[in-house]
Amino acid sequence: MTDALMSRILIATDGSEKNRSALDEGIKIARAFGATVYVVYVIDVGTFSSMSADIPLGDTYRVFQTEADQAFARIKSQAGDVKVETSILEGHPAAEIVKFATKKKIDLIVIGTQGKKGLERLLLGSVAEEIIRSAPCKVLVVK
Repeated sequence: MTDALMSRILIATDGSEKNRSALDEGIKIARAFGATVYVVYVIDVGTFSSMSADIPLGDTYRVFQTEADQAFARIKSQAGDVKVETSILEGHPAAEIVKFATKKKIDLIVIGTQGKKGLERLLLGSVAEEIIRSAPCKVLVVK
């Protein structure tokens, strides 16, 4: 295989509609370069510490798992012939995304500018900024 400019593209998703344009753009670029897409969904464990004690931890985790599965199914159906690998990560979103990108030798990270609001937020503008500052590769931020 030749050294392609972009052979491994990471798309970070939080399952929100606001993140849809980043998914679309990442798939478009992957298709153009014949790249493999790695889609990651990060469960922000910091969210658990700020939640009400009335909400069982297992139920919350299942909600995140279901949301990740739905986001993965959507992108796989949209990807067509583009090779897609999915991963659920746990931890601080920016740090986990950068760690994954380093480990997988990602050529491009595609992220949205904003994700969810409120308690469920996973990817935010501040997370995008942190990824831009510490990523081991190019980063495309999609509005």
